[in-house]
Amino acid sequence: MLLRIIRYIRGYVRIRVVGYSPERFLNACSYKGIYIWGLKPVSGAYEMNLTVQGFRQLKPIIRKTGAKVMIIRRFGLPFLLHKYRKRKLFFLGAVICIFMILAMSRHIWSIDISGNQTYTDEMLIRFLKSRHVEDGMAKADVDCVQIVKDIRKEYDGIIWVSASIQGTRLIIQIKENEDSIQEPEEKEEKGPTDLVADRDCIITRIVPRTGIVAVEVGKEVKKGELLVSGQIPVNNDSGETVAYQYQQSDADIYGQTTLSYSRKLELTYEEKIYESVQKYEYHVRIGSFFIRLGSINNAYEKWELYGYERGIKIGENFSLPVSYGVRTARPYHTVAKKMSGSVCQERLSADFQSYCKELEKKGVEIIENDVKIYTESEYATARGTLTVEMPIGDSVPSTLLDVPALEESQNEESKTGE
Repeated sequence: MLLRIIRYIRGYVRIRVVGYSPERFLNACSYKGIYIWGLKPVSGAYEMNLTVQGFRQLKPIIRKTGAKVMIIRRFGLPFLLHKYRKRKLFFLGAVICIFMILAMSRHIWSIDISGNQTYTDEMLIRFLKSRHVEDGMAKADVDCVQIVKDIRKEYDGIIWVSASIQGTRLIIQIKENEDSIQEPEEKEEKGPTDLVADRDCIITRIVPRTGIVAVEVGKEVKKGELLVSGQIPVNNDSGETVAYQYQQSDADIYGQTTLSYSRKLELTYEEKIYESVQKYEYHVRIGSFFIRLGSINNAYEKWELYGYERGIKIGENFSLPVSYGVRTARPYHTVAKKMSGSVCQERLSADFQSYCKELEKKGVEIIENDVKIYTESEYATARGTLTVEMPIGDSVPSTLLDVPALEESQNEESKTGE
């Protein structure tokens, strides 16, 4: 790549050599040290590339070998400048453009943030702007070390930050604390708790951890009925309850229950038919200034708006504060159509499969499926019941119990002592 750039700057020509013995011409060039590349035989002749300086050294070789040399094409900056030598405004514009690019290369025109999950790009860019770090600032004013310190100080969930400048981009890479981006755990109850049934079911499995289990496998329970008690009685030698210890009940309890399922789908739907006529609005953004051509203002009854905007970059790291884009207004009208029975069944079946997958993610096991699809004149319905085995139980605060028998026994003991 570098060699091609050097050749273009210095200029080169492609020539065709015709003669009785072109091999003598090539050998003479080699003897004189004239560099040749791109050699190719063409219809009894040879075509090749050589520099402008090398071409000027061919005169004695041509006279000695009797070869005929024709210039096919000229390449490079010297020939381009010679071609447009009278167009002074062109060269003036090119010089101004070069100086503008050099001037813009001394500023930051893009802030790229990667590695963030909890904190959005907009949130971090807004914070950087409050610290006077934004698009358009001079590279000399960017303090990467201070940026790293400010971000670490402001956001406790970020444990590592890297800031660097590449071209006209300020690249910020961060790493968040993995514990901070995990799903928040349910708030732990500080007081004693019981587990109660959250639905009517038949108990199928119990795996207790803390608390006293109040039900047995195979028992039918109603919603709100006690499953595990956090009140643990403390008995004396006579078997009397003298106190209670309170705990947070914990157990894995599964029950067999029935879930109702119903999904309704309209058979008639509106299909969009797009018109061939469209309206366009082109725009160029330079910094905060917009230049617009055209307009999307219209009298369409129904229409959709599409658009895009693309920034201009030179290479990967040289972003410019210039972008262009287009917005399109596309009119349409709707036509009422009726869905076929097979398509309707496929959609309802797909919805039901998605529902079953969501149940499986929650630890629900489907034992029996009694969901069917019913088609009527205007709509179709998938409805029925599912017999499932699923986790049950809600945690509720436990009621603190008084122990009057303990107070009476203490009074009797005190009288006996007297």
